Amino acid sequence: MVLKLTPKQQSQLAFLELLPPKFQRIRGVIEQMHNPKLDETAVRGMIRVLDEMKAGASQQSLNGLAEALGGAASMARRGGGLQVKIRGLQDLLGSIRTNYDAAVRKASIPEAHVGDEPPGGTG
Repeated sequence: MVLKLTPKQQSQLAFLELLPPKFQRIRGVIEQMHNPKLDETAVRGMIRVLDEMKAGASQQSLNGLAEALGGAASMARRGGGLQVKIRGLQDLLGSIRTNYDAAVRKASIPEAHVGDEPPGGTG
């Protein structure tokens, strides 16, 4: 029985490797939101990045991560108090990191290939 990463897992890992710099960008925009003179273009750019990451996670069947990213994008779009929005985004960023770590662990665990096992039932 040979343990290898499936093509799907390799694709997921390749996608997941692209996300940490984007997480840093999102964290930076959330920190900038404390400044009352924040340019809304930064927030719109963050929303666009969140939507792109959500679409990519959905395509890779990383549903937990996609859901967390979608929630963060929705939180960033909503109106209301800025402090509530900032706190919600900080919490959701923690949830995104948790889902990201779980997705990396799951995609990194080699699966047994059925075709590589010796045939059973002989004897």
